[in-house]
Amino acid sequence: MKFHSTGEVSKMLNISVRTLRYYDQIGLMSPNKKDEHGKRFYSDEDLLILKKITILKMLNLSLNNIGKILSKITMEKLLYVHRDYLQQKMEGYHASVKHTNSLLNSIKLEGDLKWEQLIPLIQEDQTKGSADEKWNKYFGLQEQVTLKGNLPKLEQDNPQVRRWINLNRRIELCLKRGDSPKSEEGQIIAEETLFLSEELFEGDEQLGDKFFEIRKSPEKSREINLYPVKEKVLDFVEEAIQLFEENMHVK
Repeated sequence: MKFHSTGEVSKMLNISVRTLRYYDQIGLMSPNKKDEHGKRFYSDEDLLILKKITILKMLNLSLNNIGKILSKITMEKLLYVHRDYLQQKMEGYHASVKHTNSLLNSIKLEGDLKWEQLIPLIQEDQTKGSADEKWNKYFGLQEQVTLKGNLPKLEQDNPQVRRWINLNRRIELCLKRGDSPKSEEGQIIAEETLFLSEELFEGDEQLGDKFFEIRKSPEKSREINLYPVKEKVLDFVEEAIQLFEENMHVK
């Protein structure tokens, strides 16, 4: 039978020597062999037990509870438990990626973010249930299906999201330059907005009007977790669209 010293086990399993000694002191994991000087030596079977302890610790179990179940849990059950733990970690990582994409796209929209603006974005998942109830307040079931299926989601990075972001940035540039909604650029923006809105609302003008009214209210937008759009941006595009449609009727 091959034995390993405390130092070797520490390196192999990434467990500190102090922790190995503590496990021995409390009776959780005592090595298979000790020499006359008290030096510890671990067998391959001991290593397996230490690996089990490591996995169970990852589940936030106390050492006391680990000691109670250690001899009862089979390798198959342990693997199932570890698989569930890994799946939870993966879901957490996916959520983190979504939040990071939201922040990156928000920076593209705003140019910069203040710390206080990050909190509602990061807490979005925690308020999702409450937001879903608010959706019922403003939209019917079919309207929600249409909007939730088509609305650009900042946590994603795809052409649809980038088109809306670029449209917003073009409006910001118009405002910065002092271009009016009736300028050539303003009218191009209006036409592009109508085109994107046709896709978003699937031709339902009544739904589009209802959504835009909510969009103009920062409070209602926050209630249903919509990213806030600046009032001056909404005013610009509203006036630009009104002028564009008037010109279309004249022609």
